Amino acid sequence: MIPIETIAQNGRVQAALAQFPDLVADIVAQAVAIQQIPAPTFAEAARAAYLEQRFAELGLQDVAQDELHNVYGRFPGSQPQTHAPVVISAHSDTVFGAETDLTIRQEGRLTYGPGIGDNSTGVAGLIALVEALRWGEIRPFADIWFVANVGEEGLGDLRGMRAVVERFGAAPTYLVVEGGLYGQISHQAIGVRRYEVRFHTAGGHSWGNFGQRSAIHELGKFIAAIDRFKVPARPKTTYNVGVIEGGTSINSIAQSAKLLLDLRSESPDHLAILVAEVEALVAQWRSQSNVLVEFTQIGSRPAGQLARNAPLVRQAAAALHHVGCQKINYIASSTDANIPLSLGYTAVCIGLTESGNAHRLDEYMDSTYLPAGMGQLLLLTLSTAGI
Repeated sequence: MIPIETIAQNGRVQAALAQFPDLVADIVAQAVAIQQIPAPTFAEAARAAYLEQRFAELGLQDVAQDELHNVYGRFPGSQPQTHAPVVISAHSDTVFGAETDLTIRQEGRLTYGPGIGDNSTGVAGLIALVEALRWGEIRPFADIWFVANVGEEGLGDLRGMRAVVERFGAAPTYLVVEGGLYGQISHQAIGVRRYEVRFHTAGGHSWGNFGQRSAIHELGKFIAAIDRFKVPARPKTTYNVGVIEGGTSINSIAQSAKLLLDLRSESPDHLAILVAEVEALVAQWRSQSNVLVEFTQIGSRPAGQLARNAPLVRQAAAALHHVGCQKINYIASSTDANIPLSLGYTAVCIGLTESGNAHRLDEYMDSTYLPAGMGQLLLLTLSTAGI
């Protein structure tokens, strides 16, 4: 990798960096254009079609979608035979359903709207980076693949990134871009396991069959038992019941009910312990009469990490320092970087600016740090791809 300070001395790079403050409005407008196209996980096709068109308009080569609606485009390097490619990705899906009101509200540097920060701004950053390379006539040594990938949110289980990594393998450096998270470097991927737990009972009439087991009541007891788990603060380990469903009517003893359970830990060993505790709880319920329990894994995000002193992490920090970020947070998180990191590949996740209220209808993106965020992305890209 080329030192960030060396990259920053290049006249064309300096010109591109100096231009970013003047492009904030354009980048925000591009983020809004992306955000306005619904893209729930598993239903990203419309947004993918738009991004495929934009990639083609930008002059990227080999622009295409795969069967999942990942969108690919290649910025050609001058020496691809001797330099490993760089893959820069940002997920295009959101947690919001297709029926969500996507109305945008502007308040100064704040842009409010579902999915605007996570991750419409991240995808807009890919487009802005291509434009900066073209405008500055910057030619890297390595091919740079730009990828808008699907399936990062919810039950997508990182399926888009799994396909990306399967396609490119171990050779590239992977840079994962999030719209928020400015000043943070995620080089450690936390492990995640997700389960659906279903309860079945005989049920009946709320009056005439009072005393019969209720699937909803059993579900409630199960949640209460989980809530008594003791998990360590370090390494951080968490559990969450995010969805519950079941029952027929207010005056029916429920015959079926289900919950969705999310388990996470910075430590694979502690995650395994937590999973074992849940499995023991399921076994306890299964031993009872008149209750049937189904326990199904519905998601697995593998853990992995890149050492904090690894060259890519050091260069990511140097890029942040160069653009004026004095306080850098090294974090563990669950992102698309989980997939390459879990395989021992070189990867890191970085952010472009600050955002808040993620996964809420009043989500917002603060454009204040966009010039710096784009600067760090340009510097880190060229440090990796060469120039």
